[in-house]
Amino acid sequence: METAITASRRLTVSLFSRLRTEQGQANPFPLYAELRSKGEVIAAPWGGHIVTSYELCDQILRSRNWLEPDADWRERQGTGTRWGAPSSREMSKTLPALNPPEHTRVRRSAGMFDRGTLKQLRAPVSHITRRLLDSLAERLQDGEADFHALVSEELPVATIGHWLKLPTADFPRLRALTHDQVFTQELLPSASQLALSDAATAELRVYFTDLVHERRRQPGDDPVSRWITVWDTLESDRDRADEAVYLLALFVLLAGLETTSTLLSTATLLLLEHPRQWDRLAVQPDLVPAAVEEALRYDPPTHVISRVAAKDCVLGGVEVREDEMAHLMVAAAHRDPAKHEDPELFNLHRKPAHLAFSGGIHYCLGAPLARLEAQTLLHQLVTRFPRLALARRPSWAPRVAFRRLLNLDVTLI
Repeated sequence: METAITASRRLTVSLFSRLRTEQGQANPFPLYAELRSKGEVIAAPWGGHIVTSYELCDQILRSRNWLEPDADWRERQGTGTRWGAPSSREMSKTLPALNPPEHTRVRRSAGMFDRGTLKQLRAPVSHITRRLLDSLAERLQDGEADFHALVSEELPVATIGHWLKLPTADFPRLRALTHDQVFTQELLPSASQLALSDAATAELRVYFTDLVHERRRQPGDDPVSRWITVWDTLESDRDRADEAVYLLALFVLLAGLETTSTLLSTATLLLLEHPRQWDRLAVQPDLVPAAVEEALRYDPPTHVISRVAAKDCVLGGVEVREDEMAHLMVAAAHRDPAKHEDPELFNLHRKPAHLAFSGGIHYCLGAPLARLEAQTLLHQLVTRFPRLALARRPSWAPRVAFRRLLNLDVTLI
């Protein structure tokens, strides 16, 4: 038995070592299939558990018995762990890392991306998309263009920047800081990656704290000014109110850039890799929403979501202790044949069912905006560039939890 456990552990270590490479990220799904073959719940070599089935991932995300790794949990892990890094401690204060009742309070205060907000953003998103595709068209005259750099990286920051009313000159730096900051949210960040995340988090804190102070002095018609008004009614201490508003602004930037950029490039890549689906979309643009949902299932921007057990329990026949972590391999779960027929098939007519935006009380607040950006882009893209094609296979950053293309070179045929 001990020999079998050791062999299983070595295999899991090998799989994750391969996943953390550029080559592994180019196509991680065969590795996920190997993980699924080991069971619905398997031991993580670094501690905790790995969950691969759709049913159990969905169950955990919807259950009140599974919590976010919040500030108290991270403190219990000790200062010598990744959870004690300054960037990790800062992230523990933001909305995605909160548990009720504080999560409920902060989420209600956010009031973002309702129907009214989306209606106001629809025209700006469409205008920004047209402008970016104009740049793409100009660059394609030279033969090739990097779609990821010209469009996917620009649309989310321009959208969030417009909504928060940030100076356009700040967009490049904010985008770069976001790429570095996300390492603290990775599955197994290295010391050097955490150092990058710590530095980026510190700079973002200064930026958004200054923004909050500026909007307090000169309030306007923008979300930050509205959050200040809301939090002044929730907190008698002005410094604590400003801290809460800063954390909301930080959360919006981090949530709105990295994963949306990946979604835009991945959806485009998948359609170009499946020319029949691309051609179908060009003549049936009403299928665009379905294309976005299938892209979210087939290759979601976030491949791993982590939760912590609130109490001792049994998960898929495996005993889990209070405070132990479960790593939900949602990208593997999306290919679970128990959930989807022919899961390896990219099919625009599939009934939508995915965990790309998490689930339960932590369902992504920015999901409506991400869908708006992706649908707007695909509508315009297939109309303006029906003969778009891949120039070459893209490269991928060596991550595990957060997907990121490094380029997406396209051409016209």
